[in-house]
Amino acid sequence: MALACQRNSYLQEFTTKVKSCEPAEIKTVANGKQQKLTGYDVILEDTILFPEGGGQPDDRGKIGNVDVLRITRQGAEAVHFVLTPLDPGTEVCLKVDWTRRFDHMQQHSGQHLISAVAEEKYGYKTGSWNLGEKTSFIELDTPSIPQDRLAELERLVNENIRDHIPMYPTLYDSKEVAEEQEVQLGDLPNDHVGPVRIVTIEGIENNMCCGTHVSNLSHLQTVKLLGVEKGKQSKTNLMFLVGNRVLKYLGKCCENEKHLTGLLKGSPDEHKELVEKMQKSLKVAQKSCTTLLRDLAVLEAQCFKSNPEKDGLFTLHRKEGDFAFMSIIVNEINDERILKFLTIGDEKTSGMFLLSGSEEVVSDVGPKVAEMLEGKGAGKNGRYQGKANKLQNRPKVEAMLKDYLATRK
Repeated sequence: MALACQRNSYLQEFTTKVKSCEPAEIKTVANGKQQKLTGYDVILEDTILFPEGGGQPDDRGKIGNVDVLRITRQGAEAVHFVLTPLDPGTEVCLKVDWTRRFDHMQQHSGQHLISAVAEEKYGYKTGSWNLGEKTSFIELDTPSIPQDRLAELERLVNENIRDHIPMYPTLYDSKEVAEEQEVQLGDLPNDHVGPVRIVTIEGIENNMCCGTHVSNLSHLQTVKLLGVEKGKQSKTNLMFLVGNRVLKYLGKCCENEKHLTGLLKGSPDEHKELVEKMQKSLKVAQKSCTTLLRDLAVLEAQCFKSNPEKDGLFTLHRKEGDFAFMSIIVNEINDERILKFLTIGDEKTSGMFLLSGSEEVVSDVGPKVAEMLEGKGAGKNGRYQGKANKLQNRPKVEAMLKDYLATRK
């Protein structure tokens, strides 16, 4: 038996009765953390709330005033998970979250259409598909799709939408009855018993499916193929949007375009050229900064070496530096008798450090420096370097190194 949501996917309210209500638990994710919810599994005489299946996520909605948090399939029954118990035999009114449902109908029906046209026109068979929260993809059995074919596929799919072609489900009592009607049953197991549900796009395809679908391709509004990504085992994932998701995507693009127009001080047609100019200018500026930073490193080292009152410890912090900056200073000083402690990064958060000197001294105090900076490091040949998670402790490290050198004297 098909559920009410499968017989008529456009029902938004429905009256039925509670068959059973049993204590249950589910695992869910809230704010990125897994948690267990204790509630009740409710089975109804019939339902307009679709349980997950066929690649389509489950619906959301209400039983009376009670939120339905998950819907799963148990044999021929749909199991509704709620937090409030419901008495068996009670007549209840169901309401479906129509925004979520219609979005799923558009994406799922769009997938059927894209898959059918892709196989008929190019021989690309669909292996699987995924209905994501923002975008969806179809796994096609081809290692690649040329750009011109992608454009043609999008054009053909949208032509079918404009042709106002009916789409409808048919429930056959058994696979034998379906075969008598010359319906292609595809991967239906040989031992399947019971009804067979076939979704038809008139003149385009007949496909087994348990999901909810539009009644006419015109309800899809439009399809946008976003591009392709490399899939598993020489397959290609075709990314797509259907219907209201296309409008949302276009709205976001327009919003971004307005922001870029303001930032770049140029019309949308000039955005690409303006960004390329900025990238070139940035590369030149970065190269200049790198050169200046290297010159500064040499000057820092020479300044220290020329100081007649220098002691056995050189310390320096440079927020904008990098490992190359620190290495240049160490190489320029070039005296293992001098213990050199350098750090780079934001003084209030994290960064990198380098300790250099005699192998004996560095091996002795290097791990202690990493510990005091709440970081990790490693070293050899008189150098110890790593990440510092607490650069605020830098003064404490300097004090420790001074005390250490004083005891050696």
